[in-house]
Amino acid sequence: DENKGRTFALREKMSFGLFSLSFIPLSLHFGKRENQSLLHLLIEFFHAGYIYSGYEAIHFFELVRLSEIGFDTIIILNPDHQGNSPEFAASPHDEWETPLGNLLIDKEMSIFFPKSEIAHRNEHSAEVMLPFIQVFFGSLAKILPISIGNPTPETAKKLAQVIFKATRETGRKILIIASSDFSHYVTPENGVMLDNLALDKIEKLDSNGLFETVKKFSISVCGYGPIMTLIEYSLLINNNPTVNVAIRGNSGKDSLSTSVVDYITLIFSTQ
Repeated sequence: DENKGRTFALREKMSFGLFSLSFIPLSLHFGKRENQSLLHLLIEFFHAGYIYSGYEAIHFFELVRLSEIGFDTIIILNPDHQGNSPEFAASPHDEWETPLGNLLIDKEMSIFFPKSEIAHRNEHSAEVMLPFIQVFFGSLAKILPISIGNPTPETAKKLAQVIFKATRETGRKILIIASSDFSHYVTPENGVMLDNLALDKIEKLDSNGLFETVKKFSISVCGYGPIMTLIEYSLLINNNPTVNVAIRGNSGKDSLSTSVVDYITLIFSTQ
């Protein structure tokens, strides 16, 4: 028995007192759309409270629900805000706890990745996705959070290859969420200008260009590592993926401010 002698590992909830679950919107309706071929997901929001970023988040999950596509495992690629991750590391836990119950880690897929408990211990950028996953996919959905500590194009290519191998050998149908905000604490006008520089490289599927642009213009998009990984993975599995902006906004829409955090939802799809 492979589980003999193992200790059950639960990753306890950490961030929800800070992000306020009471603001999760659960009932947006867009009307039935024709089934589009969703490749994977790129999410650019979520590090602020749900009152700020939840509206952008909900559009993606509603689109996936309407597509009626089923997924075996949801991989969450998140940046490391704490500086505790190695190059990249999956969660070593068996389950993650949320206020809505626990979610199972896909242990069969996780064996392909290095693991680090400390990389996920106090990191919120994967955790805040989980209630949306539970509401839209149910508590039986399996997850695989992967924290990226060395966000370079080389790391993105390497991680994309590991995900590709793990998916091929397990036969999993996966959904990938890349967790990121865009510009932080800028004027709305400056945020749009800076974000458009990054979006230009993302829409061209140019991970090297995105990395160089973020560094050159000091764009505070915190999840450019996950974004680059999603770009590289999409190029591995499709010759002509496209990127579409589903919605974009900022934290000033609910409380007018000259210093906002920007949120964008992008959908990677096939033709």
